Amino acid sequence: MPSSSAPLVVKLGGSLHASPALADWLTALKRYPRPLTIVPGGGPFADAVRAAQPASGYDDETAHAMAVLAMEQYALALANRDDSLELAASRDAIAAAHARGRIALWRPSAMVAAADDIAPSWNVTSDSLAAWLAKKTGAGALALIKSVDVVDGALLNEIVRKGVVDSALPDYLDGTPLFLAGPSSLPRAAAVLADGVPPGAAIANFPTRKFA
Repeated sequence: MPSSSAPLVVKLGGSLHASPALADWLTALKRYPRPLTIVPGGGPFADAVRAAQPASGYDDETAHAMAVLAMEQYALALANRDDSLELAASRDAIAAAHARGRIALWRPSAMVAAADDIAPSWNVTSDSLAAWLAKKTGAGALALIKSVDVVDGALLNEIVRKGVVDSALPDYLDGTPLFLAGPSSLPRAAAVLADGVPPGAAIANFPTRKFA
Protein backbone atom coordinates (compact mmCIF):
# COMPACT_ATOMS: atom_id res chain seq x y z
CA MET A 1 0.00 0.00 0.00
CA PRO A 2 1.41 3.40 -0.90
CA SER A 3 1.65 5.97 1.85
CA SER A 4 -0.69 8.96 1.85
CA SER A 5 2.18 11.21 0.75
CA ALA A 6 3.42 8.89 -2.01
CA PRO A 7 4.25 10.72 -5.23
CA LEU A 8 2.62 10.13 -8.59
CA VAL A 9 4.48 9.40 -11.83
CA VAL A 10 2.69 10.38 -15.05
CA LYS A 11 3.87 9.37 -18.52
CA LEU A 12 2.78 12.05 -20.98
CA GLY A 13 2.42 10.40 -24.37
CA GLY A 14 4.45 11.70 -27.27
CA SER A 15 1.39 11.27 -29.46
CA LEU A 16 0.00 14.41 -27.78
CA HIS A 17 2.90 16.61 -28.89
CA ALA A 18 0.84 18.46 -31.53
CA SER A 19 -2.57 18.10 -29.88
CA PRO A 20 -4.53 20.94 -28.26
CA ALA A 21 -5.13 18.46 -25.43
CA LEU A 22 -1.49 18.73 -24.35
CA ALA A 23 -1.97 22.20 -22.83
CA ASP A 24 -5.13 21.04 -21.09
CA TRP A 25 -3.36 18.02 -19.61
CA LEU A 26 -0.50 20.17 -18.34
CA THR A 27 -2.99 22.53 -16.72
CA ALA A 28 -4.80 19.61 -15.08
CA LEU A 29 -1.59 18.02 -13.79
CA LYS A 30 -0.69 21.20 -11.95
CA ARG A 31 -3.73 20.63 -9.73
CA TYR A 32 -2.25 17.48 -8.18
CA PRO A 33 -1.47 18.26 -4.51
CA ARG A 34 1.30 15.68 -4.03
CA PRO A 35 4.79 15.31 -5.55
CA LEU A 36 4.47 14.68 -9.28
CA THR A 37 6.99 13.51 -11.87
CA ILE A 38 6.27 13.64 -15.60
CA VAL A 39 7.92 11.10 -17.89
CA PRO A 40 7.96 12.30 -21.52
CA GLY A 41 7.11 9.96 -24.34
CA GLY A 42 9.26 9.78 -27.44
CA GLY A 43 6.71 11.07 -29.93
CA PRO A 44 7.92 12.09 -33.38
CA PHE A 45 11.53 12.10 -32.16
CA ALA A 46 11.43 8.36 -31.37
CA ASP A 47 9.50 7.72 -34.59
CA ALA A 48 12.43 9.24 -36.48
CA VAL A 49 14.84 6.84 -34.76
CA ARG A 50 12.69 3.86 -35.68
CA ALA A 51 12.23 5.00 -39.29
CA ALA A 52 15.94 5.57 -39.83
CA GLN A 53 17.08 2.25 -38.35
CA PRO A 54 16.63 0.00 -41.43
CA ALA A 55 18.61 2.25 -43.74
CA SER A 56 21.25 3.28 -41.20
CA GLY A 57 21.73 -0.24 -39.88
CA TYR A 58 22.25 0.45 -36.18
CA ASP A 59 21.33 -2.36 -33.80
CA ASP A 60 18.46 -2.36 -31.30
CA GLU A 61 20.71 -1.46 -28.36
CA THR A 62 21.83 1.67 -30.18
CA ALA A 63 18.27 2.39 -31.30
CA HIS A 64 17.06 2.13 -27.71
CA ALA A 65 19.68 4.61 -26.51
CA MET A 66 18.67 6.96 -29.31
CA ALA A 67 14.99 6.56 -28.44
CA VAL A 68 15.72 7.48 -24.82
CA LEU A 69 17.44 10.61 -26.12
CA ALA A 70 14.27 11.23 -28.13
CA MET A 71 12.38 11.28 -24.83
CA GLU A 72 14.84 13.93 -23.65
CA GLN A 73 14.08 15.99 -26.74
CA TYR A 74 10.39 15.91 -25.88
CA ALA A 75 11.23 16.82 -22.27
CA LEU A 76 13.16 19.87 -23.48
CA ALA A 77 10.24 20.89 -25.69
CA LEU A 78 7.81 20.57 -22.78
CA ALA A 79 10.05 22.53 -20.43
CA ASN A 80 10.36 25.28 -23.02
CA ARG A 81 6.60 25.70 -23.30
CA ASP A 82 5.86 25.55 -19.55
CA ASP A 83 8.30 26.99 -17.04
CA SER A 84 6.52 25.34 -14.11
CA LEU A 85 8.18 22.07 -15.13
CA GLU A 86 11.66 21.44 -13.73
CA LEU A 87 14.00 19.21 -15.71
CA ALA A 88 15.51 16.46 -13.54
CA ALA A 89 18.05 13.83 -14.56
CA SER A 90 18.49 11.93 -11.28
CA ARG A 91 16.52 10.78 -8.25
CA ASP A 92 18.16 13.52 -6.19
CA ALA A 93 17.16 16.14 -8.76
CA ILE A 94 13.60 14.80 -8.81
CA ALA A 95 13.43 14.97 -5.01
CA ALA A 96 14.87 18.49 -5.04
CA ALA A 97 12.26 19.66 -7.54
CA HIS A 98 9.51 18.20 -5.36
CA ALA A 99 10.99 19.87 -2.27
CA ARG A 100 10.65 23.21 -4.08
CA GLY A 101 7.03 22.46 -4.88
CA ARG A 102 7.79 21.98 -8.57
CA ILE A 103 6.72 19.29 -11.03
CA ALA A 104 9.75 17.20 -11.96
CA LEU A 105 10.19 16.54 -15.68
CA TRP A 106 12.42 13.52 -16.15
CA ARG A 107 15.45 13.56 -18.44
CA PRO A 108 15.96 9.79 -18.60
CA SER A 109 19.19 9.16 -20.51
CA ALA A 110 21.68 9.26 -17.61
CA MET A 111 19.66 7.01 -15.31
CA VAL A 112 18.75 4.58 -18.09
CA ALA A 113 22.35 4.33 -19.31
CA ALA A 114 23.52 3.53 -15.78
CA ALA A 115 20.81 0.91 -15.13
CA ASP A 116 21.54 -2.81 -15.44
CA ASP A 117 17.88 -3.80 -15.14
CA ILE A 118 16.54 -2.15 -18.30
CA ALA A 119 16.53 -4.21 -21.50
CA PRO A 120 17.74 -2.22 -24.54
CA SER A 121 14.83 -3.22 -26.74
CA TRP A 122 12.01 -1.63 -28.72
CA ASN A 123 9.71 -3.58 -26.34
CA VAL A 124 10.83 -1.23 -23.57
CA THR A 125 9.30 2.12 -24.46
CA SER A 126 8.55 5.15 -22.30
CA ASP A 127 5.64 3.16 -20.79
CA SER A 128 8.02 0.66 -19.19
CA LEU A 129 10.59 3.32 -18.36
CA ALA A 130 7.90 5.26 -16.51
CA ALA A 131 7.04 2.11 -14.54
CA TRP A 132 10.74 1.59 -13.78
CA LEU A 133 11.05 5.17 -12.52
CA ALA A 134 7.91 4.80 -10.43
CA LYS A 135 9.50 1.88 -8.58
CA LYS A 136 12.84 3.65 -8.20
CA THR A 137 11.24 6.76 -6.72
CA GLY A 138 8.66 5.02 -4.52
CA ALA A 139 5.65 6.35 -6.40
CA GLY A 140 2.22 5.42 -5.15
CA ALA A 141 0.87 4.98 -8.69
CA LEU A 142 1.65 5.36 -12.36
CA ALA A 143 -0.68 7.08 -14.82
CA LEU A 144 -0.17 6.77 -18.57
CA ILE A 145 -1.72 9.62 -20.56
CA LYS A 146 -2.39 8.50 -24.12
CA SER A 147 -4.50 9.34 -27.15
CA VAL A 148 -6.75 6.29 -26.70
CA ASP A 149 -9.28 5.26 -24.08
CA VAL A 150 -9.73 1.97 -22.24
CA VAL A 151 -12.53 0.90 -19.92
CA ASP A 152 -12.13 0.98 -16.17
CA GLY A 153 -10.89 -2.37 -14.94
CA ALA A 154 -9.33 -3.31 -18.28
CA LEU A 155 -6.93 -6.23 -17.97
CA LEU A 156 -3.26 -5.42 -18.32
CA ASN A 157 -2.56 -8.38 -20.60
CA GLU A 158 -5.42 -7.28 -22.85
CA ILE A 159 -4.15 -3.75 -23.34
CA VAL A 160 -0.69 -5.21 -23.99
CA ARG A 161 -2.20 -7.54 -26.61
CA LYS A 162 -3.93 -4.61 -28.31
CA GLY A 163 -0.71 -2.58 -28.39
CA VAL A 164 -2.05 0.18 -26.15
CA VAL A 165 1.03 -0.23 -23.93
CA ASP A 166 4.35 -1.90 -24.61
CA SER A 167 4.85 -5.61 -24.08
CA ALA A 168 7.48 -5.20 -21.35
CA LEU A 169 5.27 -3.10 -19.08
CA PRO A 170 4.04 -5.97 -16.87
CA ASP A 171 7.64 -6.85 -16.00
CA TYR A 172 8.49 -3.29 -14.96
CA LEU A 173 5.29 -2.45 -13.07
CA ASP A 174 6.02 -4.94 -10.28
CA GLY A 175 2.81 -4.18 -8.41
CA THR A 176 2.63 -0.41 -8.95
CA PRO A 177 -1.03 0.65 -9.32
CA LEU A 178 -1.62 1.58 -12.95
CA PHE A 179 -4.08 4.02 -14.54
CA LEU A 180 -4.56 4.84 -18.21
CA ALA A 181 -6.04 8.20 -19.19
CA GLY A 182 -7.29 8.95 -22.68
CA PRO A 183 -9.39 11.71 -24.26
CA SER A 184 -12.51 10.84 -22.28
CA SER A 185 -10.62 11.36 -19.01
CA LEU A 186 -9.57 14.92 -19.81
CA PRO A 187 -12.81 16.84 -19.02
CA ARG A 188 -12.70 15.71 -15.37
CA ALA A 189 -8.95 15.38 -15.02
CA ALA A 190 -8.33 18.67 -13.20
CA ALA A 191 -10.96 17.94 -10.58
CA VAL A 192 -9.86 14.34 -10.14
CA LEU A 193 -6.21 15.29 -9.80
CA ALA A 194 -7.00 18.12 -7.37
CA ASP A 195 -8.68 15.51 -5.18
CA GLY A 196 -5.46 13.47 -5.06
CA VAL A 197 -6.60 10.75 -7.47
CA PRO A 198 -4.67 9.61 -10.56
CA PRO A 199 -6.63 10.27 -13.76
CA GLY A 200 -8.01 7.60 -16.05
CA ALA A 201 -9.16 4.02 -15.88
CA ALA A 202 -7.77 1.70 -13.23
CA ILE A 203 -6.07 -1.22 -14.96
CA ALA A 204 -6.47 -4.87 -13.96
CA ASN A 205 -6.72 -5.33 -10.19
CA PHE A 206 -5.34 -1.90 -9.31
CA PRO A 207 -8.22 -0.01 -7.61
CA THR A 208 -8.57 3.74 -7.62
CA ARG A 209 -7.32 5.12 -4.31
CA LYS A 210 -7.06 8.62 -2.95
CA PHE A 211 -3.66 9.79 -1.79
CA ALA A 212 -4.80 12.32 0.78
